[in-house]
Amino acid sequence: MKVVIIGPAYPLRGGLATYNERLARAFQEAGDEVKIVTFSLQYPDFLFPGQTQFSTEAGPADLAIEVSLNSVNPISWWSVGRKLRAERPDLVVFRFWLPFMGPALGTVARLVRGNGHTRVVAITDNVIPHEKRPGDRPLTRYFLSVCHGFVTMSRSVLKNLQELGFGQKPAVYRPHPLYDNFGPIKSKEAALAAMGLPANQGYLLFFGFIRAYKGLDMMLEAFADARVAALPVKLIIAGEFYEDAAPYEDLIQRHQLESRIVRATDFIPNERVADYFCAADLVVQPYKNATQSGVSQIAYHFERPMLVTDVGGLAELIPDGVVGYVVPPTAEAIASAVLDFYAQQREAAFTKGVREQKAQFLWPVMVSALKDVAGISSAEEIR
Repeated sequence: MKVVIIGPAYPLRGGLATYNERLARAFQEAGDEVKIVTFSLQYPDFLFPGQTQFSTEAGPADLAIEVSLNSVNPISWWSVGRKLRAERPDLVVFRFWLPFMGPALGTVARLVRGNGHTRVVAITDNVIPHEKRPGDRPLTRYFLSVCHGFVTMSRSVLKNLQELGFGQKPAVYRPHPLYDNFGPIKSKEAALAAMGLPANQGYLLFFGFIRAYKGLDMMLEAFADARVAALPVKLIIAGEFYEDAAPYEDLIQRHQLESRIVRATDFIPNERVADYFCAADLVVQPYKNATQSGVSQIAYHFERPMLVTDVGGLAELIPDGVVGYVVPPTAEAIASAVLDFYAQQREAAFTKGVREQKAQFLWPVMVSALKDVAGISSAEEIR
């Protein structure tokens, strides 16, 4: 079967690109012919909050990646759409995460469907964005209306699809598969040594791009709690600021947290991800709202206990008391869970729980779901 994935990929960086490349490999492992079409321009510079959109690492030699789609140039949309319509892939998988992408992806999808052969489906990370703006719903509907089916990675997004009026189309929930492409598990001692950190204390890890909805401010307030301050624990902040860092710096200074923070607020390259996760006792996701999180799936791969807030779809993947904690989105609740983790020495039991739970997050399950909602039951039937 010929498959095209449309979304971020090398030379772009970040979680979406990493996911799409791993998904392409999963299709390849299923015997399919796969190409990724990615962006020559994903965001105009004035809309991009980070330092750079592009990777400095070597590109994946095992994947066919075409850099051709410009998110703001309609000529590009027509060019890509007409080319794919002529190529007649059996399945096109769009990655949809932001209403801004609706016009580009929706136009490409309409042109591709014009060949009367290609099935068009979407992995919908969000259909109601974390940070809402005027015009979100019309832009989102423009894309969603042309798809044959959807796969969501949280039940909350599946519900949002129904609320937007797309409940009549095939749609299934399948959890985010493991991010198993960051290398093998390291010992905690080796990871700490690689980062130059002493092994005589504990470490919490906040990982990923820093945006308001991810709740780093709430985590800092929890870390300032007197009960947590008494613990021999530091907070590793690993990720690039996607907004003004000043409010977070103010919190650090106000609560005198500087000596208890390990800063790594640049983009973390793939080859360093293992060090951060394997060095951590507990991975914290104090989000204020969310759908799903790739951070959880990296933590599962590296068999690290987790603390998440009970918002969106986060709790769906984190059995409370088995692999970690699901707590209300308050600084006090987060602090209480951190205290319990260390006071009751939960790490070994939670790590065992993570190992048992991680087997359910498999890439072939995602591949099958995408084919199912497209109406393709097997590679043989399409031929």
